[in-house]
Amino acid sequence: MLRSDRTLSVFPIYSALATTMVFAVFVGLVASVGFTGSGESASISAVGIVIVIVGYIVAAFVMTYFQAALVLGANDVLEGRNATVKNSLHLANSNLGKLLPWAVVQGTVSFVIAAIEEKASFVGQIVVSLIGAAWSVVTFLTIPIIVFEKLGPWSALKRSGTLLKSTWGENIIAQVGFGFLGSVASLPGIILIVLGVLSNTLVIAIPLCIIGGLILIVASVVVSSMSGIYRTALYRYAVDGRTPTAFASIDMAAAFGPRKSRP
Repeated sequence: MLRSDRTLSVFPIYSALATTMVFAVFVGLVASVGFTGSGESASISAVGIVIVIVGYIVAAFVMTYFQAALVLGANDVLEGRNATVKNSLHLANSNLGKLLPWAVVQGTVSFVIAAIEEKASFVGQIVVSLIGAAWSVVTFLTIPIIVFEKLGPWSALKRSGTLLKSTWGENIIAQVGFGFLGSVASLPGIILIVLGVLSNTLVIAIPLCIIGGLILIVASVVVSSMSGIYRTALYRYAVDGRTPTAFASIDMAAAFGPRKSRP
């Protein structure tokens, strides 16, 4: 699907660029007005904490928005239409009223998990990491549910949990597969960057780091696009019980395991 319609790879790129801009803006705000004191005695102020929280939520909204656009574009391809950036963004815009509240929920939960993990002991960090992984699993289908079923954040979260439990929970290991694929695809880029840094020679380090960085970007874009396509196809199959046209050559019933009654 990604080879046949590379438009789908545009949305992760837009997401990365927009998130980087958000990160730069809020880091600048924290650095300029978010600290009290100076030197070694400097500490983040209440204003700084508020800025960080707002930054988390804005970044979560940016990622949620482009994930929604990717899901909508992938759905067009799954149904035999050509995806366009304009149409996918237009459809995402029509769901802003529901995507924004979900982004607030997602950003708040992510911030709380990160804050607890930072202060927890080694064992505590493992526990919090497991909680974060569980949250990712439960919320895997929330964005397709929001844009296709027009549900609010809490209803979408509940619906996602229901689909997970009733239809394809036993196959959630596929998410681990994408994580593994991303790690393997990124490894050459990481190796090149490390070799460049260890070379201590600019003539060698600069090209190696540039090539390594490009490999990391391409790997991230491809894996993110594939994950969005998979998420959409899995949602459609879980709800409709029909194999999407683009997956017609695949026995999805066998691939996703025995099915219980669909909600």
